[in-house]
Amino acid sequence: MQRPPMPEDYSLKETSPHLGDGRVRSSGWGGGERSTSTYDLVEQMKYLYVRVEKAKDLPAKDITGSLDPYVEVKMGNYKGTTKHFEKKTNPEWKQVFAFSKDRIQSSFVEVTVKDKDIVKDDFVGHVVFDLNEVPTRVPPDSPLAPQWYRLEDRKGEKVRGEIMLAVWMGTQADEAFPEAWHSDAATVHSEGVTSIRSKVYLSPKLWYVRVNVIEAQDLQPSDKGRYPEVTCKVQLGNQMLKTRPSATRTTSPLWNEDLVFVAAEAFEEHLVLSVEDRSAPNKDEVMGKCTIPLSTVPKRLDYKTVNSKWYNLEKPSLADTEPKKKEIKFASRIHLRICLDGGYHVLDESTHYSSDLRPTAKQLWKPSIGILEVGILSAHNLLPMKTKDGRGTTDAYCVAKYGSKWIRTRTIIDSFSPRWNEQYTWEVYDPCTVITVGVFDNCHLHGHGGGGNGDKGGGGGPSVKDAKIGKVRIRLSTLETDKIYTHQYPLLVLHHNGVKKMGELQLAVRFTCSSLVNMMAIYTMPLLPRMHYMYPLSVGQLESLRYQAMNIVAMRLSRAEPPLRKEVVEYMIDVDSHMWSMRRSKANFFRIMGVLSGFIAVTRWFGEICYWKNPVTTVLVHILYLILVWYPELILPTVFLYMFLIGIWHYRWRPRHPPHMDTRLSHAEAVHPDELDEEFDTFPTSKGSDIVRMRYDRLRSVAGRIQTVVGDLATQGERFQALLSWRDPRATTIFITFCLLAAIILYVTPFRVMAVISGFYMLRHPRFRYKLPSVPLNFFRRLPARTDSLL
Repeated sequence: MQRPPMPEDYSLKETSPHLGDGRVRSSGWGGGERSTSTYDLVEQMKYLYVRVEKAKDLPAKDITGSLDPYVEVKMGNYKGTTKHFEKKTNPEWKQVFAFSKDRIQSSFVEVTVKDKDIVKDDFVGHVVFDLNEVPTRVPPDSPLAPQWYRLEDRKGEKVRGEIMLAVWMGTQADEAFPEAWHSDAATVHSEGVTSIRSKVYLSPKLWYVRVNVIEAQDLQPSDKGRYPEVTCKVQLGNQMLKTRPSATRTTSPLWNEDLVFVAAEAFEEHLVLSVEDRSAPNKDEVMGKCTIPLSTVPKRLDYKTVNSKWYNLEKPSLADTEPKKKEIKFASRIHLRICLDGGYHVLDESTHYSSDLRPTAKQLWKPSIGILEVGILSAHNLLPMKTKDGRGTTDAYCVAKYGSKWIRTRTIIDSFSPRWNEQYTWEVYDPCTVITVGVFDNCHLHGHGGGGNGDKGGGGGPSVKDAKIGKVRIRLSTLETDKIYTHQYPLLVLHHNGVKKMGELQLAVRFTCSSLVNMMAIYTMPLLPRMHYMYPLSVGQLESLRYQAMNIVAMRLSRAEPPLRKEVVEYMIDVDSHMWSMRRSKANFFRIMGVLSGFIAVTRWFGEICYWKNPVTTVLVHILYLILVWYPELILPTVFLYMFLIGIWHYRWRPRHPPHMDTRLSHAEAVHPDELDEEFDTFPTSKGSDIVRMRYDRLRSVAGRIQTVVGDLATQGERFQALLSWRDPRATTIFITFCLLAAIILYVTPFRVMAVISGFYMLRHPRFRYKLPSVPLNFFRRLPARTDSLL
């Protein structure tokens, strides 16, 4: 009889890496001591560095009396080469080579100058270094100065020519590390080297563009015998919005309608407005156009009204013919109020996992409240993502996103247990934010297949996509300050055949607070900037604008060099998180049931009290009930004191680990194949006839909205649970302190006085009300929910 397969281990694992060369200790659950090293959250990796600067007085080798020099740096089985120069005896290379000490198989490093030739490259001269004599450099010491070395022939005798070099032992903290040629990537063609190096990217600065279309004057329809049915179409890049038709059919229509777009600095696209007449069903005739550069549009930081302006409209037929344009006078114009709204935060990622909540305008930013440091250590047990030479292989790299800063680690070639040991730092402005770290397989290296199962040459065409291995999300508010969390996170991805563990990612995370008072004050402030509450955008607008913002960010980062590819950006910012899924709906439903389970348990307990299942408990409840009836002023103090005691009692079971992907919470382990087929179906669906497709898509769209509502309800309930669960230790501290103070104040203050004050406050005049959310509501919205753990 065959044994059933062992269940996959999806849990978080504690680790004890050797951080900072032993200068930093991390306990099993994340405690640690601070070190002064800048690379104290990673394991130290030692490298031999060879900096090749330049050469002079090199002898000619060709018959023609010329020299095409290049340098070969060789150590054991590894060798790297610089580019060669045509006919140059004094070349400058300025290139660094790095050899991992773990892979050094020789006690010498040889630097050889060669002459590039069609048949066989000629030997010019070399310099040999004994590794025992190589100095060690420890940052922040200054870089080692390169020196001139006289070239030698193979017998060790001096020959003509000198080369300037610097050779030293260092670590990945060295400034030369990011741009160095690495021996572990020796198989990568020179064209693919740039795509494997570590890089830092910045998201473009996004603005909301508000176009208030007020009115137009003196329009000239082609058919003079009818009054036009006029709309105004506004286009910005691939974004296009239309006003409603003017309420009255006239040549001077009135709209007074707001249209909102997303734009990124530097403003490359222009606003293009066209006034159109519905001359026939499904036929619009352009009556006039105008183009407005965004660089001329004023910026506003608050809700003050900007000045409106009249713009001349040009007839499309005259726009291309300059001479005719001078002859014919065209007096149509349009009245607009346009501004760049800097008081909003442009949402460009899933709202549940936002890493930044600041407004666009830098003048409105609050000071930072801390520093987030992340050491990306290694991955383990990665699965083969493609085949090369008939065997499975993986070329893994990590991408981390927090705020506008994206980082990409170097690619580790052909390894299922890559070690990056790279450390990065972010400024933190709000602790109620999330950092996302993803792992991907690089499918764009020269000579590697394009992520398929066949052996294909080339560097991967534009249709080739980097494969996703998994990602990790960490909410900063769930981390205690000044503690180092060292864990291995499971990398989970949902495939057509179910959830799959792709490996494990080892991280070291530390959140350092610069001002505890400022951070506690953040909990009382609105989650989003003031403009979102003073002049809120509709839910439909926000969703549409978020989609456009995601596209802009993905497009801009994919144009960087090396590109951060579109599929990578979309996976990191959860571009499809709003799509309908039966699995997600089930998960949200059971989240609600989990929240209501406490209320149901209290109801059952009360039923047992009524039926005298435990006489002693029932008698105690009767006594407590009599006390509260005779002394009603004790009701509220007792409730708050009870919650204070529950919070203190739950402190023993507070979460000791950062949250991670939970397959059971996500209902990913036992999902039905048909539900997975629906989740991975295209949108619009490709199944069935046109009528079925239309109905099915409509059903999925409606269900997606219901799913969001259900998820939001679950989120609110989980935030109530988070008040006393210590998931956010600072929020729970604030709340139980408030409960203790409330219990004392309510005890010494007559109940009737508190009732009158509370009632009059609730019934206060609108003049004394403020549009911004109250402090308790701001605090509640900042509490963590279990959305962080959903796949």
